[in-house]
Amino acid sequence: MTDGMQSGKKVRIDKWLWAARFYKTRTLAKTAIEGGKVQLAGQRVKVSREVSPGDVLRIRQGWDEREVTVLATSEQRRGAPIAQTLYEETQDSLDRRERAAEARKAAGAMARPTQKPGKHERRALERLRKQFDAT
Repeated sequence: MTDGMQSGKKVRIDKWLWAARFYKTRTLAKTAIEGGKVQLAGQRVKVSREVSPGDVLRIRQGWDEREVTVLATSEQRRGAPIAQTLYEETQDSLDRRERAAEARKAAGAMARPTQKPGKHERRALERLRKQFDAT
């Protein structure tokens, strides 16, 4: 493979996540790894852990959790079409994410308000909170 992609070379997991465009910066990738949002074969990993083709990663981003298989490694960040060739998401993961997205869409009625509560609404909320605190 060319353009900085290797099929058998090991690469640090933070560099690979950045190169595969899961995170915008290596610092964000490092923070996610340290926060336990990235797992390798079901285990938490350290930032310096190396990944190689065939490894299975579980990556949590916001609402979504992806399970991907590493196909190739790269230390260089390229365009999105090239980055997508570094991994393959499992079918089970795709199905789970699709079901979760549908559930979130169905629960759309519980969306956050678009504006701050007014004076009367705010006081009503305060009264309600006091009732719950008293019990």
